[in-house]
Amino acid sequence: MAWLDRSERHHRQCVEAFENLTLPLMTCEAVIAESCYLLRNLHGATESILDNVVSGLFQIPFQLKGAAADLRRVCHKYRDREIDLADACLIHLANTFGTGEILTLDRDFAVYRWGRSNTFRNLVELD
Repeated sequence: MAWLDRSERHHRQCVEAFENLTLPLMTCEAVIAESCYLLRNLHGATESILDNVVSGLFQIPFQLKGAAADLRRVCHKYRDREIDLADACLIHLANTFGTGEILTLDRDFAVYRWGRSNTFRNLVELD
C-alpha cells in the first residue's frame, strides 16, 4: 500500500505502476488486514483501502476456508522464510489464476514460486 503513503521510499514507483495496471486488482483479506494494520497511523488510509474494496477496485476472489489446505502447503514449503498468511494467499491467487504478476515491495517474491516453478514478475521496479 505504498501508493497511499507518500513517506514510503518507493511511493513514486508504486504510483506509476498502479497507474499502468489493468483493473480490478485481485487480492485477499489477509493483505487487506495487513495493509490496514501497517498504515494505521496514516490518516484516512484504512478508509481508503476499504473504499477500494467496496468500489470493486480490489477483488477478493476466495475465502480462507476453501483455500486453507493449499495455504498450509505453501506455508510449509516456505517455512524457512517465515512466510506470513498474506504472502501465502498471494501465491495461492497466482496458482489459481495462472499469473505471477504482482505489485509488492516484499522482496521474498523474488524467491517464492507459483505453479511448479514460475517466478513472479513484480510490477514495481525496486532498486
